[in-house]
Amino acid sequence: MHASRLAYYIEGGRPPGGTRTYPGCRDRRRPQLAVPVLLPGLLYFALESPVWGGGMGFYDPAQDGEMPARAYLVTAGQFSDIAAQEMRREPGTDLDLSRALSAGRDRLGPGRYQTLVCAGALDGIPVCTFTAPWTLADADLNAPSAAYLRNFAGGLAEAHGWGPARSAEYLATRPGAAGRWTARSVLDAIGGGSGT
Repeated sequence: MHASRLAYYIEGGRPPGGTRTYPGCRDRRRPQLAVPVLLPGLLYFALESPVWGGGMGFYDPAQDGEMPARAYLVTAGQFSDIAAQEMRREPGTDLDLSRALSAGRDRLGPGRYQTLVCAGALDGIPVCTFTAPWTLADADLNAPSAAYLRNFAGGLAEAHGWGPARSAEYLATRPGAAGRWTARSVLDAIGGGSGT
């Protein structure tokens, strides 16, 4: 949800504290628009992040609920290059989005972010993202690290204006985090100890 983090996928480079340098997109223009959205479905944490440690965030659009996110107005080529970088592929090839747009989903491979999802439309423009090919029921759940939770909370504040207490309550109840994190411990981890 962080515009500054997305900029590394578009312009290339290594984010502060990151372990990976991104090559960037062929088209390095910044998004023309960024808006907060609520996607139908659920955020959960699974596997092990090589960047953050602990579980990574995934999206299951088939679950009940809403997942706060941020929609960026990018070109199809930029979306393809951003997705390629998350799929650990070299950017530079446009993805065929037709199946994701018509069926709502298209599995490009078995990897963690190799499934395209079209979660609806905003002002007639498709809202697309990528996630794992498995469902929540099949996921290898894993609690996220404190650093990753801080990143999420910062994104929720930037994109949706959520305060630390609201973010902590939300994050502590996501599958993978639930049972390992409480709202209080997330609040302490994200630096919002005042509870506001």
